Amino acid sequence: MSASVDLNIPHFGGGVGLQFNRSSEGVAFLRKNNIAGTYSYSVGDEDFVASFGIQAGFTNRQIDLDRLVFSDQIDANTGFIPGSSTSAQIPDISNKFYFDAGTGINMVFKNFMAGASVYHINKPDESFTGVQAKLPQRIVGYASMKISLLAQYDYYEDDGMYMIPSVVYYKQGASQAVSLGAQFKYRAVNMGLWYRTDAQSSPDAVVVSFIFDIFKHSRNGEKLRLGISHDATTSRINYTNTSGSTEASIGYEKYFPNSSGYNKFNGLRCYDFY
Repeated sequence: MSASVDLNIPHFGGGVGLQFNRSSEGVAFLRKNNIAGTYSYSVGDEDFVASFGIQAGFTNRQIDLDRLVFSDQIDANTGFIPGSSTSAQIPDISNKFYFDAGTGINMVFKNFMAGASVYHINKPDESFTGVQAKLPQRIVGYASMKISLLAQYDYYEDDGMYMIPSVVYYKQGASQAVSLGAQFKYRAVNMGLWYRTDAQSSPDAVVVSFIFDIFKHSRNGEKLRLGISHDATTSRINYTNTSGSTEASIGYEKYFPNSSGYNKFNGLRCYDFY
C-alpha cells in the first residue's frame, strides 16, 4: 500500500511532498513501513525543464518471530510438527528502525522526458541478527515520448490524442529488470500495455493498465484520477498457478493560486505526459 501528497511552491522554485509505503510478506508477517519527505527544485525555460529532487525518511522493519518455522520442525512425510521447538538461534531483535535517503533528476524537452533516480544511497542495515545486511542501492532510469496522433496538435493541450511509448530500467544489487510499453491517451481515458522482465532478465509479466479522469475540465484544474492495472504472469510460475495480480489507485489534483508555476515554466511537466 502506498500513499503520497505533493505541492508545487513557485517561491521555492519547486515543490515538497510526503510519501508513505507499507508492505507485508510471508507467513511470518515481515512488515515494512516507510515515511519520507521529498523536495524538488526546477530550472528551465518554455521548452525545457530540469527538476532535481531529494528524498529522506525513516523505515520500520518488523517480523513475528513466533511464526518462523525451521527445518528441524518439519517432518519429511507429514510436514510441520505441532508443538515442536527449534535449536536454531532466534534473533533478539524483531523490530528495527533505520534512516533511508534517495535522489533523482527528471528532464523534459518539449514532448520527450527522461530521468534517473537512486534509492537507498546510504545502504541502510536491515539485519535483525546483528550480522550486517546492507540494503543495496536501487537505480532506476526511464524515458518517455508523447506522440500526437492528430494533424493539429499542441503538446501543452491535454485533450488531444496521443501515443506514449516508455521504457523503465531497474537495477538493485545483482538483479535488474526492464519494463517496455506504451499508453494510448485520449482526453480523460488512458490505456496501457506493458511487458516486464524479471531479475534474471527473463520474461516475467504482461501488464494491462486503465486510467480514467473525472471532472477533468474544472476551471481550477481539479481532477480525480482512477486507475487499475493487472499483471499476467509469463514466467515459469505461469498465469494458471498465480492468476496474476491486480492493483488499484486513486489520485486527486487541484491548482491553487499560482501553484501551477506556469508563469515560471511553460514546458511540459512529467505529470502532463499521462
